[in-house]
Amino acid sequence: MKIGGIDPTTLPTEVFLVLPRGDQEIVFRAQPVVSMDEFEAMCPMPKAPGKMTRDGWVPLKEDPTYQQLLSAYSQTRFGYMVLKSLEQSRIEWDTVKAGDPSTWRNWSADLRNGGLSDIEITRVMNLVLEANCLDDAKLKKAREVFLAGQEAKPTSSGHPTELPSTPSGVPASA
Repeated sequence: MKIGGIDPTTLPTEVFLVLPRGDQEIVFRAQPVVSMDEFEAMCPMPKAPGKMTRDGWVPLKEDPTYQQLLSAYSQTRFGYMVLKSLEQSRIEWDTVKAGDPSTWRNWSADLRNGGLSDIEITRVMNLVLEANCLDDAKLKKAREVFLAGQEAKPTSSGHPTELPSTPSGVPASA
């Protein structure tokens, strides 16, 4: 597949965060999660309880137990996104296990126990969000780069200016 002559798979998608540690650095590499299909297969979204009325089944989305399940689901989903996005960082997690969804929410606790501060953990979280989100700043920058490229392209393959008339001899008689 190509879009405007460009194969999207050839464009860079990785973003970096470098945290200084004395003479060394801790480098986090994040890539977007292309599909959440694996997550959804392992962790289906909870369904709201409901009640039967004369109008049919009515879900009770404000049910406190359902709200707790939904909150836990969202945290697990974000944990999955963190793990998948940071795979290129080759992190050796202490309590997080790739195949166990119940551990995915531990990503920030593992980083904290590994010596990162709350501010650094927030930066890691922001890196994951940056890799997975299109924000207004990215779209604006891309639009500006595109438009600048359009202005720089000539509209014709000929000379950019009109050449002066250069007679090559005596004018012809009419």
